Amino acid sequence: GAIVMGGPEFGTGIAALGGALATSGVLGWHMTASIGGADMPVVITVLNSYSGWALCAEGFMLDMPILTTVGALIGCSGAALTKIMCDAMNRDILSVILGGYGTKSSGKGEAMKFEGEVTQTNVDDTCKLLMESESCIIVPGYGLAVAKGQYPLKDMVDTLRSAGKKVRFGIHPVAGRMPGQLNVLLAEAGVPYDIVEELEEINDDFGETDVCLVIGANDTINSAAEDDPNSEIAGMPVLRVWNSKQVIVMKRSLAAGYAGVENPVFLKDNTDMLLGDAKDTCEKLAAGVKALSGK
Repeated sequence: GAIVMGGPEFGTGIAALGGALATSGVLGWHMTASIGGADMPVVITVLNSYSGWALCAEGFMLDMPILTTVGALIGCSGAALTKIMCDAMNRDILSVILGGYGTKSSGKGEAMKFEGEVTQTNVDDTCKLLMESESCIIVPGYGLAVAKGQYPLKDMVDTLRSAGKKVRFGIHPVAGRMPGQLNVLLAEAGVPYDIVEELEEINDDFGETDVCLVIGANDTINSAAEDDPNSEIAGMPVLRVWNSKQVIVMKRSLAAGYAGVENPVFLKDNTDMLLGDAKDTCEKLAAGVKALSGK
């Protein structure tokens, strides 16, 4: 800034701007390069907060109250969102920024290797399973948001509820990358608020649930967070879907989630994989349960 103010020449200004851009890029790379995948959503909110404070400082420098006000709003909202996400993922903000992968309870050894075979199911068998069950918990994730499958999912839920089934949704605090994204998605489709429950409210009910239908979620249902102290997501609160009598996981593929951590839930005896696009699969499930219910 002092160089630009003291030397108004074009070349000097370009050099100062280029230097500031280079140093900012190096700083940003240095701060995020060592951060694990599970922590990356938190880093995004931190950087969002930083942009607000930078805009606020710019408003002070240019004597523009509107920039100062808007920057303060962005900075404060980003900081609040960061705090919410850190609490939801059991992370300390300093360990996230300094590149800490795990939590205070994490070990320093090698992560566990899980063995087993993945079993797959199909739409017809899943429809029969849903109609034969008495209770069902649906756990949506980022995959549902990407596929925009909330509307056929709502149709399926309406059919199951009209058939006397107890259907609820279990929402992880950071499901869909940002807090509240899945709540908004379900509300947009018209899902009743009283059947949408948060992790703390529903986690103890999986053991009494006949079927758990996971749609596009991975890291938020990963049992390694509780079973493996050396896992990169160790200590992160997760939805204990594996305690259900039967788990159906809907995903595009068997690839790892955002954190890049293997999910042992996929290998459990009571878990079947239903692979395919979430929207297309939800449409087939909605049509299937409607046909079986006779409506």
